[in-house]
Amino acid sequence: MTPFPVHLVSTAPEHLAVAETIARDWESLGVSGHFLARNIRTGQQFGFDETTAVPIASVAKVPLALVLLDLIERGSIDESMSIVIDPATSSVGLTGLSAFRYPVTIAVADLLASMLSVSDNASGDALLDLVGIDAVNDRLREWGCHDIVFRHRFQRMYDCAAGAAGDDFRMAMELAIRGDRPGEHHAIETMDAANATVASAEALVDLLERVWLDRIADPRSTQSLRRLMSTQIFNHRLSSDLRAESYSISAKTGTFLNLRHEIGVVETDSADQIAIAALTRSTARATVQQDVDLAIGAAARSAVERLR
Repeated sequence: MTPFPVHLVSTAPEHLAVAETIARDWESLGVSGHFLARNIRTGQQFGFDETTAVPIASVAKVPLALVLLDLIERGSIDESMSIVIDPATSSVGLTGLSAFRYPVTIAVADLLASMLSVSDNASGDALLDLVGIDAVNDRLREWGCHDIVFRHRFQRMYDCAAGAAGDDFRMAMELAIRGDRPGEHHAIETMDAANATVASAEALVDLLERVWLDRIADPRSTQSLRRLMSTQIFNHRLSSDLRAESYSISAKTGTFLNLRHEIGVVETDSADQIAIAALTRSTARATVQQDVDLAIGAAARSAVERLR
């Protein structure tokens, strides 16, 4: 095969070709990105461009949830505490409380469930406001998660897109794609890694590994996070090509404009646990990009087949 302009990484030489194949498959769809898969039990892994920090959209709800759950287990936050969500001031979105028309009073624990199961932005920002961005970053640094950085509320992504393109979604998508070109300026601030909430594929896989091995935060909080991630209703990316009773998948998507992400852990009937982070940017000017979603699923299947 001809040299490929991505940085490939693997603990086994025979897996380098698999990593390159995934990167080439993505490129054929007009997709660039970052990928890492690791068998938590054996340490075997492969991927490409895994250390680059990129905007992660709703994938950020996973580390946010861990911080919240740890504070709950330490007694700093009462999970039954009620919070009022008013649609007049809450964050926008298509799912969960973001789609509600009237004010609702809901407990912290239920906000966590809505945030992770249906990627509810209103719940996410309510919880982020409860703790504070600085406090979230402080806790992540205490845990050694230096490459996961929060910089804004989830609503900020939509505000910046609207500020640049108004209500014209096609223009917002065009600006997002243009900003990915070398030498181009990102007109949408939160699509720029210097201003966005960011993480690398490696940092996210490291986080998943520590959560699954109970090596971060209070063990009761990592147990709760694993359970909540298993409730995600979306199955069009990582799990799209892993529909079998022998697999269980706990994951979280992240989608905004041309970003199509997912992180998660695939557990097999052979007791393997494969942590995966797939972070992509597409050049397609479309809201629904099933080919990209399926390419992420194919990459996950290849990872499980090779690493289990």
